[in-house]
Amino acid sequence: MSDHPDGSDQAADHDLPIPYRERISTYYQTLGYGAPYRWAHYADVPFAPLKKPLAQSRLGLVTTAAPFQPDEGDQGPGAAYNGGAKFYRVYSGDTAADHDLRISHIGYDRVHTTATDSNSWFPLPLLRDLAKSGRIGELALRFHGAPTNRSQRTTLEQDCPELLDRVREDQADAVILVAV
Repeated sequence: MSDHPDGSDQAADHDLPIPYRERISTYYQTLGYGAPYRWAHYADVPFAPLKKPLAQSRLGLVTTAAPFQPDEGDQGPGAAYNGGAKFYRVYSGDTAADHDLRISHIGYDRVHTTATDSNSWFPLPLLRDLAKSGRIGELALRFHGAPTNRSQRTTLEQDCPELLDRVREDQADAVILVAV
């Protein structure tokens, strides 16, 4: 069924992608930084093809979700942005245990997103099921949290090397990065 006035199968004229990059650049300037936000992008990236099938690989998980902090206010689905729930150091958790991770510390579109499916930011239960069914290999013993401090320098010089060290300690063959 079409919403377009001419009856075609095209989306309605108002149904356009949300200009996140433009919004963030404008917001960055509004905060007084002067120049627009410069997005990190690289011509050379350190990705590599899998050396064995995913069903035979040990899988690591890295997320930008934050552990729930009861003293830091509303952090539930659809909660307003909550900078108090942010974390600033890489953390790790046991993949065999259940964890309460949230995303209220992330700036995402709360008007068009319900944020009710925790698998979209922390798919550990789903990954456990996939490993149990044999669709993926075993999970690494730990998952890891990557801070979202909005500093490319901190991310590149501090957080990424620490995450890489931890993933290597876990002997992961592949890593899923779930960045909200």
